[in-house]
Amino acid sequence: MDSSASIIITAALVFYTVGVWSERIQGGLKPWHLAFFVLGLICDTLGTGMMFDFVGGMQFDVHGISGLLAILLMFVHAVWALVVLIRKNENAIQNFHKFSLFVWIIWLIPYFSPMVFQMAG
Repeated sequence: MDSSASIIITAALVFYTVGVWSERIQGGLKPWHLAFFVLGLICDTLGTGMMFDFVGGMQFDVHGISGLLAILLMFVHAVWALVVLIRKNENAIQNFHKFSLFVWIIWLIPYFSPMVFQMAG
């Protein structure tokens, strides 16, 4: 795989992880968390596009399907975070981290699955 795609996907991991865990640690969703979610989404989408070019398109395996699901969830996550921030509902702001953590865990599947499958095979 092209090393620039790996670097961009790893940047997505860093952005998304910082956004999700800082939100959880700080006990509430803040606008800068949303910015990190969006940066993670942008990097993941860009890196995934580069990987598609490298392998000749979407691969319908665990990695490909979970990766597509993860990008869709990241998009929904970012849009929902924006809605929560606009509405300024304190309960939603304080509990948003539960959804964030769920999406982050799902995102880890396509990130780590190639490594796991390589070690297993």
